[in-house]
Formats: sequence, structure tokens, C-alpha cells
Amino acid sequence: MILLIEDDMVLRENTAEILELQDYEVITAPNGKIGIEKAIEHIPDIIICDIMMPEVDGYGVLQSLSSNTKTHHIPFIFLSAKTEHKEIRMGMNMGADDYLTKPFDENELVEVIETRLKKANLVSQVFVAESSKKDPAEGDIRNLNELKNFFDDEGEVEEFKAKDSIFEVGDHSNYVYLILEGTIKTFQRDEEGKELVTGLYKPDDFLGFTSLAENYPHQESAVAVKDTKLVKILKYKLKEILEQNRNVSLELINMLTDNLSVIKQQLLIMAYSTVRKKTAQTILQFAEILGKKSQEDIRITRSDLASVAGIAIETLIRTLSAFKKEGLIEIEGRVIRVLDLHRLELVD
Repeated sequence: MILLIEDDMVLRENTAEILELQDYEVITAPNGKIGIEKAIEHIPDIIICDIMMPEVDGYGVLQSLSSNTKTHHIPFIFLSAKTEHKEIRMGMNMGADDYLTKPFDENELVEVIETRLKKANLVSQVFVAESSKKDPAEGDIRNLNELKNFFDDEGEVEEFKAKDSIFEVGDHSNYVYLILEGTIKTFQRDEEGKELVTGLYKPDDFLGFTSLAENYPHQESAVAVKDTKLVKILKYKLKEILEQNRNVSLELINMLTDNLSVIKQQLLIMAYSTVRKKTAQTILQFAEILGKKSQEDIRITRSDLASVAGIAIETLIRTLSAFKKEGLIEIEGRVIRVLDLHRLELVD
């Protein structure tokens, strides 16, 4: 069964007729509010939904159905006349499975639907098969390492080049990420557009714990510092795991508490330390995140260093020059090489 939510009566009727000629059972709704009601009542196999509609728009429909345990699994395809990348990206960030741009032809419509239905059916078959093989107790995730294995096994892999955006302030935070390779920075901008780095993340770190509520907007942006690979799962899946596994919840809370302690320590350094100590500690922090040891190259922009340290770029450059004269580091373009790790740790 297909649920088609579209406020344009002509397009709605024509699209429904096309699908019925392909032997699909179709139910329709003229706006988002009625669409939500019909989705909950009929539990269709797939939903095709326009974005710009009265009552409730397409984003609101997806948000409502994604947060409902009865409907969050249903494949969701956005239908829109808008071709701007921003609109498409917003829909996919919210958890849509695919999109169609009006006007579309019959073959394109049928192909997208068949692809999504086959994928959903395959996932369902695999889940049933795996469930029949296992004793329920064997499927329990007992600790944080097993949770990370779950991300590896079940998560959706994404790859980003250096400087690629992973998410931005205001995007709906429907996913939690586990970093497999690379480095990621999170940041906010002040009223003048100045960037403040709020966190650095390395392989085996989690990312995206803005809130466990679906569709809650991200409060910071995330960008790949270098080529990065990560896996992501929907928040509702993580919440189900945490609800069933007390030990995993406690370990996750401890991990997030440790992360907060690191952030507090960084804020104290930014607030009360000298410029020299801020700079030294920031270099050491990047070296640790990037997995670099003494005498190894650290490729990082001056703006990122200054942003984490909480100082002006001009001040940072002067301090780096002083460190170079003192034999603590070498500098060549964007590359910094720590020459004396022990002395750098003792800078005050």
C-alpha cells in the first residue's frame, strides 16, 4: 500500500492513477494533517509526500511519523518542485529515504518506489532471519564496545573530504555518529561571524549527542578536518538499545561526563591561562587528536589553532614564531612539527 500526500488535486489524482495501473494499492491525502492520520491508521508500505502543503508541510509530516514507533520504519519519499540543494539536503538530513523533483516521469516514479520497497523488504527479511537464529539474550548489547560494534554492523557509512560539512547549526539531529577514520571539529560562530571550535573528535569517538530527541536542531556545526569516514544510526535505534541495556546507558553517561570534564578544562585554560600556555596546550591537543607524536608533522590551519585556543590569529602567529625561535617547534606552511614535547608541556 502506498500513501500519497499531495495538496495539488490534479497531480494527486494523476499520480495515484499511474501507481494503480502498476497494480499498487494507493490511498491519498490532500494535506499533511490528514496524511499523518492516514499513515497511523493504515500503516502503508511507503509514503510519498509533497513538501509545501497547508495544515502541516512535508517536513512536519516526516517529523511526526519519525517520532511515532508505529510509523518510523516506513520508507519516506519527498516530492517537491524545489530543486535547490538546500531543500533536498534538509529533507535528507531529517531522515527521508529519497526524493522526487516535479515534474517527474512515470518510469522515474515507479523506479524510486520499487527500489525503496525492495530495500525495505530485504532489511525486514534479514532482521527476521537473524532473529530466528539467535537466543534473545545473545542479542543484548552489554557494554560500550559492543555498542560500537553495533554501529559498525548496522550503521550507514558516510565519507567526507577535508573541509566537507557533516552537519550545520539548525539541521535536525536525527543521527548519532561513530568516527571510523579521520578528524572532525565542531564549532559555533559569534555575532561577528568569528568561529569558536567547541570540540575535536578522533577515530572511535561518538559525535552528534546534541539531544536524544529526534529532529532537535544541532547547536553547533561539524566539519571534517581531514578525510573522514564515519557510520551513523538513527537516534530512535540508540534509544531502544539504551532503554533495554542499563550498563550501556551508564557507560555512555560516564563517557559524556568525561567529555564535559575535558571541555571544562579547556574553558579554564582559555579563560585564565597566558597566551603562551593556550597556544602550547592547543598544539598538544591537536597532536593527540591527530595521533601525532614528537617530531611528526601536524597539518592544521592557523585559524583552527586560534579558534581552539581562543586568541586572535595575529597573536597566535607571533606566539608560534616565538616557539620556533626557542626550538620548541618547526613551522613550514601549514605544517607544525613538535621538537621538544616535554618543554612544550611545561610552557606557562
